[in-house]
Amino acid sequence: MSAPLERTDVLGRVAAVIESRKSADPSTSYVARLFSRGGDAVLKKIGEEATETVMAAKDGDPARIVAETADLWFHCLVMLAGHDLHPDAVLAELARREGLSGIAEKASRPDPS
Repeated sequence: MSAPLERTDVLGRVAAVIESRKSADPSTSYVARLFSRGGDAVLKKIGEEATETVMAAKDGDPARIVAETADLWFHCLVMLAGHDLHPDAVLAELARREGLSGIAEKASRPDPS
């Protein structure tokens, strides 16, 4: 089932706002404040949001699961912007993997060692 364009395009719109705020005034922009604190601050936020997402899922509250996942995705978009990447790159990778067995896809990756 595919989502209507306006829903899927929200990633691009949010990414554009994040990009526009990378060099904004940290006193007026949350994104600029994160970037001013360095890459580790963004990564720390992703870790915090991932933990909160897991806890929400454990609790089973649908509204909280959605809210925490949105926070996690937002901070992942900030991290992508910090590496000059667009969410389209992630969507392309997901599309590449679509229809592949997860086991087969993982086995096809180069050995990191």
